[in-house]
Amino acid sequence: MDLKEADLLAETIESHWYYGAKSSMLLHAVRSVQIREILDIGAGTGFFSDKLLRQTTARSALCVDPAYNSERDTSVVGKSLLFRRAFVKSQADLVLLMDVLEHVDDDLGLLVDVVEKVATGAFFVITVPAFQSLWSDHDVFLEHRRRYRLEQLEAVVEAAGLRRLCGCYFYGSLLPVAAATRWLGRLGRGGVSAPRSQLRKHYKVVNEAFATVCRLELAWYQHNRLAGLTALCLARKE
Repeated sequence: MDLKEADLLAETIESHWYYGAKSSMLLHAVRSVQIREILDIGAGTGFFSDKLLRQTTARSALCVDPAYNSERDTSVVGKSLLFRRAFVKSQADLVLLMDVLEHVDDDLGLLVDVVEKVATGAFFVITVPAFQSLWSDHDVFLEHRRRYRLEQLEAVVEAAGLRRLCGCYFYGSLLPVAAATRWLGRLGRGGVSAPRSQLRKHYKVVNEAFATVCRLELAWYQHNRLAGLTALCLARKE
């Protein structure tokens, strides 16, 4: 989770529909993976590693983010959760890059560097924001370099030497709402983007409605190669 978004949502992060849905999607995507050790690149708050430690067989997680002011060791349900600015090598079974590649100029270079530092057999879950046509103030606020089509993400994954196991979109059900909001906002400002987050603390009924739609989507999202707000790739180093 991006540290900027964590500051915006504060104590409501756990109940916010967007992050609740994304963590559920992650748990669903790795449901058949035997996880012992997690490497979370660009981890921010460590939100997703925390969820996995609580709800899977994972015994430890290393969260890596150069934006950390300090390094620290903590634990979750008796399992090790470490925060570091960098790492050298890892024996992780699962590597997370949750909305990371869009932040760097050289996305392939970053992914290749991570792949070289992890053990053969490691699974990767990689997510990025989808479709450049959905570029908005929110991307500017989060300092994104680009948004991706699924085919673009898969090309980067395969060029880095990983074998793609699954590629799909998520938040497809909410794409029409998000697209209309972003395009209308762009027209109202004459196409000019300024740094401004679109993440909001919603009324309970709205938050629950969005969360319900996303829960229903879990049944079919892995077959969705058409459209969504997030592109997802599950891959493995072989």
